[in-house]
Amino acid sequence: MYKLAIALITLIVAMPSLNAQTVPQIPVQSVPNFFSLPSGVNFGEVPAVAVNSSGHVFVYSRSNPTGGGPAYGIHAAQLFEFSPTGDFIREHGRGLYSWSFAHGLRIDANDNIWTVDKGSNMVVRMDPEGRVVWVFGRKAESSSERARPIERQNPPAPPQDGRFREPTDVAFDSQGNIYITDGYINSRVAKYDSNGDWVMSWGEPGSGPGQLRTPHSIAIDKDDNIYVGDRSNARIQVFDTEGKLLRIFSVATPIAPGSKAVNGPTPTDLTNVAGNGAPNSLCIPPGSDVIYVGEGTFPGRIIKATLQGEVLGVIGNAGRMLGEFSGVHGLACPSEDVLFAAETSNSRVQKLILGN
Repeated sequence: MYKLAIALITLIVAMPSLNAQTVPQIPVQSVPNFFSLPSGVNFGEVPAVAVNSSGHVFVYSRSNPTGGGPAYGIHAAQLFEFSPTGDFIREHGRGLYSWSFAHGLRIDANDNIWTVDKGSNMVVRMDPEGRVVWVFGRKAESSSERARPIERQNPPAPPQDGRFREPTDVAFDSQGNIYITDGYINSRVAKYDSNGDWVMSWGEPGSGPGQLRTPHSIAIDKDDNIYVGDRSNARIQVFDTEGKLLRIFSVATPIAPGSKAVNGPTPTDLTNVAGNGAPNSLCIPPGSDVIYVGEGTFPGRIIKATLQGEVLGVIGNAGRMLGEFSGVHGLACPSEDVLFAAETSNSRVQKLILGN
C-alpha cells in the first residue's frame, strides 16, 4: 500500500520536461486600436478583462478616478464597459468603497459582474447594470490606526472564514457555487454556495501536493473540475468541488532563443526561468477541452494546453508590439479562437484572433 501511494503521488506531480520538442507558435492577429476610450482617459495597469453573454467587454484597470493621494496609497481601480466592437459604453462603480487595487474580474452565467480587489481584501458582485448586490470580505476602517497594508509574516497568521488577505480571482461552477482564490497570504481557495453563504476552504502555504504559493487565478471546466493557477509553484492544480486534489501539471515550455524581457533584465539561462509556465492567468473557453495560460512579464507568452496539461502551442513572446505581451494578468476567452489579454506591464488589453 505504501509503494502504491508513493507511485500515485509521483504520477500526480509529474511535470513535462523542458527538453521536449519546441511546441508550435500559434498565428495571431492583434486588433489595433480596438478600444475607444473617452478623450483624455487611459488605461492604467490592466489586471483583468471579461466578456458577458452579449459580447460586451469589461476592463478592470488600475487607474485613479479620484486624483491625488500618495503613491503608496492611491485609489487604483476603475471598471469600464465596452460594446462588442470596442466602443465605450460607461464606467461602473466610480469611487466604490470596496475598490482600492484592482486584481480580478469575472462575469457569471447570469451576467453578474464580479470584481476582486487585492488592496481592500474585498470581492463585489454587481448586477448586469453595475449595481452592487453582494459584498464579500472587509477592509480595515479608514478611520482606524490599523488601516494600513497587511503585514506579512512567516508563517502567516491563521486564515479566518469569510475574510480575505489579498485575494486574486473568482470562478463559478455549474450549480452557482463561488470559488475565490485567497491569495497572496492565505494561500487557499474559499468556497461559498449559490446563496453567498460560506461553505469551506482548502489549501495552505507550501509546495507539496494540495499546498499553494500565491494561488493567482482560477477557472472551472464543463465538468466542474477546478483549475487553480499556483503561480509561485509554477504549476496548475486541479481539484473537485470539495477540494479533493485530482492532478497537477505544468505548462512550462522551451523559450524561444533571443527572447527579451520588457521590464527588468533578461535571464541569461533560458532553460531555467522561474516564470516559465507560471500561471499568471487562466481561461477555459465555454464547453472547451483546452485551457489558456498567461505568463507574467517574462517569458510573457500565452500558452494553449489541453485540460490534461499537454501543451498545444504558444502565442506571442515578451514585447511591447501588438501580438507581444508583458504581464498577461487576465484573460477572457469567449471562444477558442478569440482572446482578450489584459496586461499589467504594458497597461493595455489586446483583442486577439487566433489562426490554425
